[in-house]
Amino acid sequence: MLERKIEIDGINPAELFGVNNKKLKHIKGFFPKLKVVARGNVLTIAGDEEVMDEFERKFNLIIQHLNKYNNLDENNIDNLMLEEGSKMLNSTMGGEILVHGNQGAKIKAKTINQKKLVDLVNKNDMVFAVGPAGTGKTYTAVALAVRALKSKEVKRIILTRPAVEAGENLGFLPGDLKEKLDPYMMPLYDALRDMIPAEKLADMIEFGIIEIAPLAFMRGRTLDKAFVILDEAQNSTKMQMKMFLTRMGMTAKFVVTGDMSQVDLPHKQRSGLAYALDSLSGVEGVGIIRMGQADVIRHNLVKRIIDAFDKEDAKEKEGNRKKDKD
Repeated sequence: MLERKIEIDGINPAELFGVNNKKLKHIKGFFPKLKVVARGNVLTIAGDEEVMDEFERKFNLIIQHLNKYNNLDENNIDNLMLEEGSKMLNSTMGGEILVHGNQGAKIKAKTINQKKLVDLVNKNDMVFAVGPAGTGKTYTAVALAVRALKSKEVKRIILTRPAVEAGENLGFLPGDLKEKLDPYMMPLYDALRDMIPAEKLADMIEFGIIEIAPLAFMRGRTLDKAFVILDEAQNSTKMQMKMFLTRMGMTAKFVVTGDMSQVDLPHKQRSGLAYALDSLSGVEGVGIIRMGQADVIRHNLVKRIIDAFDKEDAKEKEGNRKKDKD
């Protein structure tokens, strides 16, 4: 077994390795066949030469990230370990502030694909952002909408979702219309609350500058001078999607977000989002971004959950194929 020593200069080992070497243990998890021992500012690795080369390459990316951003967490490590890790480090993401949130928070694109989403919205009037939970699709879209409103590019923000969980029939829920809708619109409210002070947000909603409504309420309207976001679009039907997209006015921006792994429509009913992605691919003026695990910025477990479910889905599909053949 070969051995190699890596000296760490200019970085506090505690920041790099974490409390009780927690971050180092997380890094080691990606190299199970490699022995890794840290003593002071010297890291000793032992194993096959090819594996050590890969470890050193990734470890250098981690050090560069820490030097560049003065911050390192397990999510950063996960992203840097991907094949696109070097692209992520060298990209311009993190430079452009989309909007200043509450308490002076600087809201920026945090992953390569979030940066691509920003670029696509800047270049196109209609953009589809598709990917699993936690990839920042809706949050980034809302930040772009708030930016457009503050810079007076649009006069209002319209946020909509299909209320499929209640079958678009909200009558059985208690309260007025707003109270019936709020549970379905909560992710949109959460994003807005990060970016606009509560009192100002309430005033904007009251005066219609920000409108949050179910997809069914878009029928018959022309949405102009507005930044419009359709969230959870995988739960729209083909007719609903067509209805929504044709509401677009002359000076509007449309962003459609969804997760094709979380379709709640009745069995065998095709998602309007899937239909739109197939139909509009390659259409000039329409941008499409597909996000993946590298963009997940929630708790580290979310990535593992997505990965585990994807593997199980693949097994089930393979099992169904074999049954069909038999």
